[in-house]
Amino acid sequence: MATVLMSAGALTACGGTDEAKAPAKTVSPTPAASVPASPGTTSPASDPGPPASDRLMLRWRMTGGFAGVGGPGTLPEFSVYGDGRAVVAGKNGAPPMEYRLKPGALSRLMNEAKAAGLDHSQTIGPENIADAMILQITMGDAKTRVVQPESQSSPITRFWKKLEPAGWAKEDQTAPAKPFKPAKIALLAGQTGGTEGENTRPFTLVPLGRGEQAAGGMCTVVSGGKAADALKLAQSAKPTTQWRNEGKVYSLRFRPMLPDEKTCADIAVS
Repeated sequence: MATVLMSAGALTACGGTDEAKAPAKTVSPTPAASVPASPGTTSPASDPGPPASDRLMLRWRMTGGFAGVGGPGTLPEFSVYGDGRAVVAGKNGAPPMEYRLKPGALSRLMNEAKAAGLDHSQTIGPENIADAMILQITMGDAKTRVVQPESQSSPITRFWKKLEPAGWAKEDQTAPAKPFKPAKIALLAGQTGGTEGENTRPFTLVPLGRGEQAAGGMCTVVSGGKAADALKLAQSAKPTTQWRNEGKVYSLRFRPMLPDEKTCADIAVS
């Protein structure tokens, strides 16, 4: 189906264990738009890494459950970057939204994340629950997993509740929220093997069958004008729309790519 991907969810349980006690290296925000690398680290000359503005500071996504939410290719629920941009996945088919935090507000948010314990990897909750909802939070190199987060009471789950930009104070933001406009779109195609129907439309932007296998489909990344055209197609398509391309019929998912995502491999991570 032609959809812009999203995920959400939550359920119930208890417990808590640490996987790693040593702090992971993190990147600390600064009041300026430029966010320096962690002290004592350098990037190879051939790979300077993303610009400070595109550097991922904090991300959370929900996975698991009976419906299997948060699989490969799903847009994370929340991502915030070095320049204060926060991208939030839309709910119930709505497009993702972009928020803009002021430098001071971003610094406070990251300090609170560290105080909650997100600067080192850990798991909270029992590991033996089938189809459990799992909250995954990434901060720098540290990865935290919370099993059944709605049933847990910890500094991490209390901090997680604050990562709802719709509730952020207006004085902490540089501009009102607006729909996120991605620079790149990943096209995730799957050949249907069926015949054309009344909901079949032509797709001429790129060959859909010549991409790479990733995130549950044949993945092709488009940028610039083609990304803008792909976004228009996604917005005009119906859930039942199929696409005719080079004599074959495909189902197609239009996945907006986040600032830190450059390739199909980047969106394949669950």
